[in-house]
Amino acid sequence: MNLKKLLESWRTAQKSIDAARNPGIRGLFRYGQHAIVLAYTTNPALCLSLGGLTLLAGLLPAGVAWVGAHIVDAVITAIRTYPITGMHAYRTPLGYVALEAGLVALLGASQRGLSACQSLLRAELGQRVNVMILEKALTLSLVQFEDSEFYDKLTRARREASSRPLSMVIRTFGLIQNAVTLASFGAILIQFSPLSVFILALAGLPSFFAEAKFSGDAFRLFRWRSPETRMQAYLETVIAREDHAKEVKLFGVGDLLLGRYKDIYERLYHEDRSLTLRREIWGFLLGLIATLSLYGAYGWVAISAICSLISLGQMTMYLTLFRQGQVALTAGLSAIGGLYEDNLYLSNLYEYLDQPVTAPSGTLTVGPNPEDGIRFEDVSFTYPGASTPALSHINLHIKRGESLALVGENGSGKTTLIKLLTRLYEPSQGRIVFEGKNLADWHDVTLRERIGVIFQDFARYQLPVGENVGVGDVSHFTDRAHWKDAARKGLAEEFIEELPAGYDTQLGKWFKDGRELSGGQWQKVALSRAFMRTRADVLVLDEPTAAMDAAAEAQVFEHFRNLTQDRITILISHRFSTVRMADKIAVLTHGQVCESGSHEQLMAHNGHYAHLFRLQARGYH
Repeated sequence: MNLKKLLESWRTAQKSIDAARNPGIRGLFRYGQHAIVLAYTTNPALCLSLGGLTLLAGLLPAGVAWVGAHIVDAVITAIRTYPITGMHAYRTPLGYVALEAGLVALLGASQRGLSACQSLLRAELGQRVNVMILEKALTLSLVQFEDSEFYDKLTRARREASSRPLSMVIRTFGLIQNAVTLASFGAILIQFSPLSVFILALAGLPSFFAEAKFSGDAFRLFRWRSPETRMQAYLETVIAREDHAKEVKLFGVGDLLLGRYKDIYERLYHEDRSLTLRREIWGFLLGLIATLSLYGAYGWVAISAICSLISLGQMTMYLTLFRQGQVALTAGLSAIGGLYEDNLYLSNLYEYLDQPVTAPSGTLTVGPNPEDGIRFEDVSFTYPGASTPALSHINLHIKRGESLALVGENGSGKTTLIKLLTRLYEPSQGRIVFEGKNLADWHDVTLRERIGVIFQDFARYQLPVGENVGVGDVSHFTDRAHWKDAARKGLAEEFIEELPAGYDTQLGKWFKDGRELSGGQWQKVALSRAFMRTRADVLVLDEPTAAMDAAAEAQVFEHFRNLTQDRITILISHRFSTVRMADKIAVLTHGQVCESGSHEQLMAHNGHYAHLFRLQARGYH
């Protein structure tokens, strides 16, 4: 990562911290409101129960302390009156003991209830947030996924988002509970001295401010080093996954990659260690202020009891209130500091969720001129951040029933052109017309149902082989009849029926009894996906037979040609024995069409295509 990007990441993190800090308390609870609404809409009953139990748990400690004071005073009174009243002296102290036992039992029940509500809400809210992240991902464009800075946003959101909303909700309720507790304690302590309430409130502030400061530093580190942590996760994947294992072992790069993994860890660890040590040392030193104030208050209460200004029961109660009050104050301030930290991290989630997406505007489901097929009219496209266009002034026309082959060196723009046709990208200039209408006018779902595509880097799903075929048309994802028909057309039927469980055979090695296919078999599965789309008028094959030998490829394309006579077919291949079957051939160089025509026309032209064809043919002699 270069210095410019590091500085930009640091500035972005600082902006997020400043946005979360301001304006004042409102900024602190900016995302807290989102989190509470999110929790309530996830499970209203659990949230209401959590609120009721929080109030109960906040009030009961003061009640227990008040009853405890009456127990001590009742015992002292009973000792004095025992010679006169006898056994009747037990009645009042035991009554207060029974009352305190009831309150303690109720406090225990409320705390258990809070724990149960939090555990249940943790599961539901975590799932809800993860679903929100994934739902948002489904609306994003391919360009956004290919943007490294945006991918950092997605990584940050996924890493913390499932836990932070719940943490914010729990801390909010915890803050309410401690506020109720402190208010009830304050109402009692003020009878002793208003100054004692002030001392109790002031004691915890230094450590609170220190914690808030270090929370900001931790968040700044978290945002700044997102690329490094993503690289570390990637290195784990390369070292520990089966699809990389062959090359890692054969090329002996395991130690090199592990070394990089360790280097990243060392850099991150040194930053974390420095922050942790500073955080804990300052926390201890500032915590001493709270400790000294607590024991100063203890001495004050003890002297007041010695001077007979308060009773022994009141002394016991005030000491308990000071001790528990400081615990409640520390917990409350810690909750505020935690809310501040959660607010910072939730900014990552909502920064991701608020990422603008282009809403589909097209509504067309049928074109006015089906026979016109596809037209590329002066189409250009430049990738975001790139200085040169990937495609420049492309003009092509493919009529219904025709086939087009795209030829060119790697990086010449062939796959980019297909991504524009399927609206994974939008042209930077010009337009693409399908059946007489601009692609932008078509309904996205309808358009993609009309186009069947197999990319060179097609997905190999860790699913049963039938579902691997079925993903080609989600409306028939579990339809066995469609699986078999598509597999027959894609020439995969024969080897699928020989698998141990046929169409139910698990593919891949991630799950039990999974089977791995050869490269050619996987490509036949991918070819079958294209035939799942029975409504598709356009079939696009991007290097679909690269893993097959020449004889198998010739068989596939001859078969494919017979099945697609009334459709538009677009083929990308480096094998000219296959390319020559197409009605038209377009040769791309540096993102431009330098030649186009039939095989015979291009050979007669004796240009770039003829040179490449003869060069490849020479290898067969």
